[in-house]
Amino acid sequence: QVQLVESGGGLVQPGGSLRLSCAASGSIFSIYALGWYRQAPGKERELVASITNGGRTNYADSVKGRFSISRDNTKNTVYLQMNSLKAEDTAVYYCSAGRLRLGVYEANYWGQGTQVTVSS
Repeated sequence: QVQLVESGGGLVQPGGSLRLSCAASGSIFSIYALGWYRQAPGKERELVASITNGGRTNYADSVKGRFSISRDNTKNTVYLQMNSLKAEDTAVYYCSAGRLRLGVYEANYWGQGTQVTVSS
């Protein structure tokens, strides 16, 4: 069992940056693959970025070159650095912990979500 708590969301102007953090507790953090999802109003939840327990990363095409996922196993924390933010990045962002199945990330545990709003 893993408990996840996100922080770092907020209001930012287009072109700005935010860093989301997600602190984990309750299990051996380092064994899990981790991912960040987002869900905008009226849209399905989508996987934005994932990172394996070995540090290999994967990104949605819409955020490649702008977002960066990282993890610090000594702090049981995963981060999402978001740069060059656009209005279409506005969504609730969810941290997750899971595993790779046939090379595809699948979430098993979820945080409560943090709102990111990109607007002038």
